[in-house]
Amino acid sequence: MADTATVFNQQLNARPAGGTTDAPPPVRHVCVVGGGTAGWMTALMLASTAYGPRLQVTVVESPQVGIIGVGEGSTPWLRGFFDGLGIEESEWMPACNATYKSGITFQNWSTKPGFERYFHPFASMLDNMTMHQFVDNVHARLEGADVYAHPDRFFVAAALARQGRGPRAQHSFPFDIWYGYHFDATLLGQFLGRKAVERGVRHVQRHVTRVQLNEHGDIARLQLDGEQSVEADFFVDCSGFASLLIGQALQTPFISYAENLFNDAAIAMPTELAGPIESQTVSTALRHGWAWKIPLTNRYGNGYVYSSAHCSPDEAETELRRHLGLLDADTPARHLKMRVGRMAQQWNRNCVAVGLSQGFIEPLEATALLFVQRTASMLVEALEQGDVGPAAQHKFNEGMASRFENTRDYIVAHYKTNSRSDTDYWRANAANMNLSESLQTVLMTWMARKPLAAALKAGRCGHGYPIVSWYALLAGMGIFPEAEDLRPPSAHEGRHRLDAVDDFVARSSLNFPDHRELLANIPPRVGDKTLQLYLW
Repeated sequence: MADTATVFNQQLNARPAGGTTDAPPPVRHVCVVGGGTAGWMTALMLASTAYGPRLQVTVVESPQVGIIGVGEGSTPWLRGFFDGLGIEESEWMPACNATYKSGITFQNWSTKPGFERYFHPFASMLDNMTMHQFVDNVHARLEGADVYAHPDRFFVAAALARQGRGPRAQHSFPFDIWYGYHFDATLLGQFLGRKAVERGVRHVQRHVTRVQLNEHGDIARLQLDGEQSVEADFFVDCSGFASLLIGQALQTPFISYAENLFNDAAIAMPTELAGPIESQTVSTALRHGWAWKIPLTNRYGNGYVYSSAHCSPDEAETELRRHLGLLDADTPARHLKMRVGRMAQQWNRNCVAVGLSQGFIEPLEATALLFVQRTASMLVEALEQGDVGPAAQHKFNEGMASRFENTRDYIVAHYKTNSRSDTDYWRANAANMNLSESLQTVLMTWMARKPLAAALKAGRCGHGYPIVSWYALLAGMGIFPEAEDLRPPSAHEGRHRLDAVDDFVARSSLNFPDHRELLANIPPRVGDKTLQLYLW
């Protein structure tokens, strides 16, 4: 998904002056069903199309339906969304109790000595200075040489997370760190809603009681409570797991990922914020899944994603409370069910599904909002190209299916490579053979000690994630020969000076402020240093 961050900006930059075009829009009225982050993000992007006020956008939001808001983290691509709309971090972040995110720490997923914890960094221009040393050492370790190959030592982002620094450097330091965000999902949805209404989106607060189809099977009208109705040319389903339009009304088949990903439930529980604010999500493996810890400016967001086939909700809640030290506390817990998989068609007839209605891959890598952003971008692109016919729908659906499956593969790789054996859950994940051909190729190439970077670059496997992500995962989990089988490195294998790597990372990190200080005085970003990714 390496093109996702720039898509929306490219669309804006490619528009004629004034943000309009003389060509008539292929549809004149788009109705978005459902608010929340998915609905309002989509509405904002639709309202910013080249057609301007000639495209009417309506959001129908039910006051009876709450926002799930499980995910409180993002990938770095969210930066492109706000930059494209001209919304500064200093405006939206305080309104959503948001913090910066340098990456994710995975804790207790591996039992291999020295690899019980690793950090998955977001890429950086600075990584060019240490990436080759890391990959060379990984290859040497795979060949049995006793060299250091844990990823954390090689990346500035890992140092920032450890030191409680924010990933935005002083203006005099001309290197951009790729970063994401943590945020209160409910507050973010409300903020985006206010922005959308300011920019001309119509907001109807009514509950949809009936979806009426026309004689061709397309959606014609939404019947609302209070004897109201809404007609539109095109509809966007942001109704969550209910999939009111794409699933219930249009009967689009759902493709489950249950044979690949076992987790189907979650518990969310807040705790008080104390100490430094780390710029990282922490994912800790528990007995039947994993727990998240996300720092906001006012609290920690915590939760447990687990498999209901391996433990009951009460057992899961007890385990999470024990993990958080809250066994005797009256902190409320919120239980949620997840439907993991995707719709066979994200675009069916005159309806596109966005968000949980289109599908969901568990929140291990915080990809839910990325799917919202990418799907809405693709819809905007189709509308601006004036093509909403069968060929455009097919291309759209093929592209989304590929993105879902690529993301699924990367998530499955975390479970497949775990080395825990304490519960049936972890043993079943390690033994799972329901792997795609692409993922099998990644793992077989790695275990065969062949150059994985070459295979990834050539597109033979591992689509959708950069090289650094695959190497951080597999090396971080300690997928190497056992320590007793290692030998002293040759002169060539041991050629890299790690003290030089340590010095570079340490000196670079000094250019980044304390995270709390950064959040208290967020500098302008729009028009700031251009984000560039130099992935070798």
